[in-house]
Amino acid sequence: MKYILAIDQSTQGTKAMLLDEQAHVLPAVSLPHRQIILDNGYVEHDPEEIYANVIRLAGMAVEAAGIRKEDVTAIGLCNQRETSLAWDRQTGKCFGNAVVWQCARGEAICQEIEAQGLAETIRRKTGLRLSPYFSAAKIAWILRNREDAREAAAKGDFLAGTVDSYLLYRLTHGKEFRTDVSNASRTQLMNLETLDWDPDVCGYFGLKPEMLPEICASDSLFGMTDLEGTFPAPVPVHAMLGDSHASLFGHGCLKPGQMKSSYGTGSSIMMNIGEKPVLSEQGLVTSLAWKVGGKAMYVLEGNVNYSGAVMTWAIKDLGLLASPSEADELIAQASPEDTTYIVPAFSGLGAPYWESSAKAMIYGMSRSTGRAEIVRAVDECICYQVTDIVKIMEKESGYPVAQVSADGGGSKGRFLMQFQSDMLNVPVNASRNPELSATGAGYAAGLGSGFYDMSVFDNSDYVRYEPLMREEDRARKLDGWKDAIRRVLL
Repeated sequence: MKYILAIDQSTQGTKAMLLDEQAHVLPAVSLPHRQIILDNGYVEHDPEEIYANVIRLAGMAVEAAGIRKEDVTAIGLCNQRETSLAWDRQTGKCFGNAVVWQCARGEAICQEIEAQGLAETIRRKTGLRLSPYFSAAKIAWILRNREDAREAAAKGDFLAGTVDSYLLYRLTHGKEFRTDVSNASRTQLMNLETLDWDPDVCGYFGLKPEMLPEICASDSLFGMTDLEGTFPAPVPVHAMLGDSHASLFGHGCLKPGQMKSSYGTGSSIMMNIGEKPVLSEQGLVTSLAWKVGGKAMYVLEGNVNYSGAVMTWAIKDLGLLASPSEADELIAQASPEDTTYIVPAFSGLGAPYWESSAKAMIYGMSRSTGRAEIVRAVDECICYQVTDIVKIMEKESGYPVAQVSADGGGSKGRFLMQFQSDMLNVPVNASRNPELSATGAGYAAGLGSGFYDMSVFDNSDYVRYEPLMREEDRARKLDGWKDAIRRVLL
């Protein structure tokens, strides 16, 4: 039996797991890394800690599976997307810690660029709204604020990229400096049409294309590594993908109109829109899904900031329940006549409303509203937010949604998934696989290396939820949500 090693380097930690010849997923092993939050609110990760964890986890995954090291035939890697690093070409040493996607230290740089009237040009070239969320402003900040980075740039030794390109550089001892189209499309530096670094956009941020990695197809042979002696001989890294893109791939959403929603702290809603980009006029962003089998596919993406985070608020701050696993039983006790809505605008409202000054609200309570009704409103507000974004995607892409694939911790909630199906009026397939991102990276590595064929997607294992709600009840609930939003925006 031969195996693919899949590595998922995410925000809170890193996971590694093996997939066998039938694409069965073996249990994952994981290690956390420190969340470094500075007094000024900057958020960082230690790249040396992350790299050491990747090496250690590869050995742990093989040991946990009880297989021979020489039976690993390829590696697939997925990663937290916009988190950015810069390092010296000669030494491989980073100029400080990684700047995490949550970190807004590039805000002033974005404001300068916006003042020059370049924001819309950048959006049309890259598919992304000008924001410090993306990698470009983070890399520009490093170059501006670190003397060692500027000295390296003067010598042509300043290299920068997302976590995938840094890990590849280290794993191959500086031989390979590459990224894939999905990660590159989240930097705000890649041109959606050419699939290469846009020299004009790079210039707006004070960067040069030669500072950035070569952009490759997602299933490329990126390089060879023995993971610092973990394996007896070098193994090919045959896939790199951003984690949300890898999740979409793991779901098998390979055709235009197919989509997934991930229910974590926030929610990432992503729709495959085919081989041509569609620019959103209602606040969504356009990225590359992947380039696999020689074909590039695009996505529309929308993000809900407060998804599982609303349940965390109900648990930790309101004390309404002890854990998310209690929600279904408690919700079953709620009055079906209750009309409570929660609008979780704790940091303003995102798509499609885009009102940063909006405040959160609980609306529609009666004297009989209690703990169960408020917890139900928590789950419902997650589904309303996802529904808002899905409806925009349908309109702007021109593809009607036939079903939605779901993953993440929230997808285990029976009420949440059923209510999501009811609000969208389409089936929701909740994956039983807790590691969809790593699985997607493993699938891509297997396809790229010839280890798998397209039948790999036949392994999907889901709990299917069909819409059960009457149309008049659905319309009434959605109208109530719109009314609550209107009151927040007053």
